Amino acid sequence: MKMLMLNLPNTFNSDFGAVRWGHAGDGPPLVLVHGTPFSAQVWRRIAPCLSRFWTVYYFDLIGYGQSEMANDQNVSLGIQNTVFSSILAHWDLERPDVLAHDFGGATVLRSYFLDGLRYRSLTLFDAVSLAPWGSPFVQHVRQHEAAFAGMPAYMHDALLKAYLQTAAHVALTDDALHVYMQPWQGPVGQPAFYRQIAQMDQCYTDEIEEKYSRLDCPVQVLWGMQDRWIPIETGERLAKLLSDRPLVRVPEAGHLVQEDAPEAIIAAMLGIAVERRDGAC
Repeated sequence: MKMLMLNLPNTFNSDFGAVRWGHAGDGPPLVLVHGTPFSAQVWRRIAPCLSRFWTVYYFDLIGYGQSEMANDQNVSLGIQNTVFSSILAHWDLERPDVLAHDFGGATVLRSYFLDGLRYRSLTLFDAVSLAPWGSPFVQHVRQHEAAFAGMPAYMHDALLKAYLQTAAHVALTDDALHVYMQPWQGPVGQPAFYRQIAQMDQCYTDEIEEKYSRLDCPVQVLWGMQDRWIPIETGERLAKLLSDRPLVRVPEAGHLVQEDAPEAIIAAMLGIAVERRDGAC
């Protein structure tokens, strides 16, 4: 059986490198923003369902997936919001619906509070958003990036596979592991993996955390109840700061809800479509 993959045939040349992107569907715009260490392929089972109701736009963050990876490249959260703002302008989208995960959450929140972007609705899940974040592994890589980047490929692959599995509550399939590992392998991908970890810095969420308040659009926050990367208590705090809706707890799901419970994400987005049809938002 052929593996389901999203097609990213287009290139946007941002000030920080080339961004690969694609879109599908016919309707109001919905932008999907992935997190680390993933790519737009986390939406491969979700985007086709949502494209029945929206024109769904998806892209790889700079330094991730099929987007440009280069030595000495800035791939930090400090620039991802600038790239996001630029690509929305390139698409000529003023108030799209937005669905964001992990670093994607930090990116769209920075764009809202720092760059003045506005959304028709915002759905966040397991978002990097509130201190503290950054595991002991992240801190270790930040201190020894060169050593990790230069390790033998078989050692890197074993570490990468184990790291990715900690994001999910249910064991990842071989196909899923291949999808998520492939961009981070080889002479370009391996150093790029440790580059993005080495540039993880809580200062980029600290910069906006004090600005958090209710947004001027409907906001819903979902969280995997078995998230081992960011505890569900963070989701509770975030929902209270940004939304008048309670946190949606997703059972039997870890940080990577797209793999553990994609139906929960689809249901949350279809709820927005129904509310809009009925005039509730």
